[in-house]
Amino acid sequence: MNKIAISPKGWLNRTVVGVGLTSALGDFCYETTTVILPGFLAVLGLPASVLGTVEGIADAVAAFTKIVSGYIADKLGHRKLLVLVGYGLTPVGQVLIALAAGWPFILLGRTISWFGKGLRGPLRDAIVIQSVSSETRGRAFGFHRGADTIGAVLGPLFGVALLGWAQGHWYGGTSPFRLVLSLSVIPGILAVLAFLALVKDPEISPNPALKLFSSLRALPSPFKRYLGAVGIFGFGDFSHSLLILAATTILSPSLGVIRAAQVAGLLYVWRNIVQVVVSYPVGVLADRVGHLPVLIAGSALGALTALLTALTFWRSISSIPLLAGIFFIAGLYVAIQEALEPTVTAEMVQPETLVMSYGALGTVNGATKLVSSAAVGFVWTAVSPTLGFTLAAALMAVGTLSLLRVKDN
Repeated sequence: MNKIAISPKGWLNRTVVGVGLTSALGDFCYETTTVILPGFLAVLGLPASVLGTVEGIADAVAAFTKIVSGYIADKLGHRKLLVLVGYGLTPVGQVLIALAAGWPFILLGRTISWFGKGLRGPLRDAIVIQSVSSETRGRAFGFHRGADTIGAVLGPLFGVALLGWAQGHWYGGTSPFRLVLSLSVIPGILAVLAFLALVKDPEISPNPALKLFSSLRALPSPFKRYLGAVGIFGFGDFSHSLLILAATTILSPSLGVIRAAQVAGLLYVWRNIVQVVVSYPVGVLADRVGHLPVLIAGSALGALTALLTALTFWRSISSIPLLAGIFFIAGLYVAIQEALEPTVTAEMVQPETLVMSYGALGTVNGATKLVSSAAVGFVWTAVSPTLGFTLAAALMAVGTLSLLRVKDN
């Protein structure tokens, strides 16, 4: 793999900015669906178990795609084209969800979108890593995740506002939701164009002799322990679509389903605003004090998010300020997790296996989210939401302790 010498002062370059803009537009597209989907399923009369299963399967597809995309990119030496295809699949999935009359099209659309997400993720992150110096990785990823989350703020805001307008101007039922989903395709198309025009991929040499499984076995032992800890945490790290559904469920008796869905969507926007604000400072802090210690603190906040959600259901507390506090903590831990998991990975592996290592990390995250999201949704439906979120909190707490052991070793 060819290396490019980059000055620490030059980390905010065209590629980093271009990737940030692309991610902002891409997140605008699919995060609009994230905030609309729980209410859409509620109007369709589908239970929490369906949402958990759909999100879990989509996460698993994205996960397994990540490791294959990393392997193909390393083997052939091409990354930008695969990233463009990945971003292009997101609006295709949005269209299918907008047309859905039941869970099969919703599952198909979400799976296609997340297949695209898995295809592009590791390759995009590797492009960012190679565009900056090792001393500025934390702030580069913090900037990228912050820009990414600006789209995740604007998209849900757009969705909630348009949903409220459409409710008064369109016939009821699913029509307002379908309108929002259809219009969210536009920023998805713009994301493809932005990446094509702005991002320069640092060239890598193809490695036609690369073998997938032998390369995975050769990854460093500390990195494998790190993947194990991330995996344990991931078994509890449910999709935050379920957090939106939790807020919708808690608030529906007092506000009604549509109004509760709007408030829950705004709470998710609040979570994303928190993520935007703290992503860059988190990266700077981690560059100074260490990436892994800050990541461990973020994991502890993840367990706290699930525990507080369980307590809210247990005590039947219909409080918007309390829910805002839960979404605030969720924004903190997601900002830390998304900014620092890639940087910790880059510290543990060799440059020639970086993309594949990102694929392995993504596969672990997504495969465990399949279990966590489906399990929380199933336990919610079969027993109670309190138990579902309590189990999630316990698993995330164990994962946090396992990350401590990685640090000790």
